[in-house]
Amino acid sequence: MERRAFIGALAATGIGCGLAACAGAERSSSGAQVLTKPPAAPKPTPSPISTSPTPRPVPAPPAVTKVPLPPGIITGLPTTEPVLAWTVDDGSDSEVVRRYAEFARDSGTRLTFFLNGSYPGWTEHASLLKPLVASGQVQVANHTWSHADLTSVSDAEVVAELQRNHDFISATFGVDARPYYRPPYGYRDARTDALAASIGYTCPVLWYGSLADSGLLPEQEIVNLATEWFRPAHIIIGHLNYLPVTNVFPQLRQLINDRQLITVTLNDIFTP
Repeated sequence: MERRAFIGALAATGIGCGLAACAGAERSSSGAQVLTKPPAAPKPTPSPISTSPTPRPVPAPPAVTKVPLPPGIITGLPTTEPVLAWTVDDGSDSEVVRRYAEFARDSGTRLTFFLNGSYPGWTEHASLLKPLVASGQVQVANHTWSHADLTSVSDAEVVAELQRNHDFISATFGVDARPYYRPPYGYRDARTDALAASIGYTCPVLWYGSLADSGLLPEQEIVNLATEWFRPAHIIIGHLNYLPVTNVFPQLRQLINDRQLITVTLNDIFTP
């Protein structure tokens, strides 16, 4: 009884109305208050969120004069323009492949990769490389499937090494790598040239200047060699096998800028 009297007194004095107000009060047809839930606040419409990264601008091809592809072996660029063909071989270290691709993407440097498809880095980083290859900033070319010395294997093996790598490049990057190929170690002869040409690889590409980084080399020595060989009309050979070269990318890029060189791919400079 005391409890009912206390509640009745609260109601009579209006002290309990805060509870009704908090819950929301309506009156029924009989005039009694009915507690209801407050109306739900409208949910804000979320702004659409893009899941696609902002595309990077596609670098324009360099303004250089193309020249006809000469017959036979290429060791340099037959032009008087200040162009440099920075070519990079192998790909035995997947991390170096990734760093080279990111360097090309971020700096706009044009490169030609003579790759061996047997190394997993080319598959692992294909999605990073594909836009660069599609834009023409990076060219991929044939260096045989497993880096075989073509002069020491049979005719069938010469063709198989180049054909398997050709098929890998086509399937992975959607391009035809012909007519350029680089014989591993630079080892070639009339027999291997004829066999390569029989499947469309008519242009063996050698070099005129090397970063000598097919093995592990100190960073400063790589910079010294670049200082010696980064010159107009040179084809430079580097490798995707050891990390030191990736640590001196800023110095190599600065050297190119200081000498006002234009990096080009083989496709940039030659008309087949």
